[in-house]
Amino acid sequence: MSRLVQFAKQHPRLTAWFVLAVGMVAILVWSARDVGLQPGQWAALIVATIGLAGLCVWIIGWEDEEEEEEQGSRGAEEQG
Repeated sequence: MSRLVQFAKQHPRLTAWFVLAVGMVAILVWSARDVGLQPGQWAALIVATIGLAGLCVWIIGWEDEEEEEEQGSRGAEEQG
């Protein structure tokens, strides 16, 4: 269990991607269970959903990167 926590701390975006993808795929499967999709269609939807989850995490991460850049420039100004 401690390895899992350590991995999550070292790779927060990858962990967020995995958790979000699992949740989104579960919702997809539950909501489309009676539609009658073919296996290839299910596979395409699941792959697209996993990709969308990755894009969501990446876009949310933009804000973190901007905050880090601002903090880094403030620290350089204070030292300079």
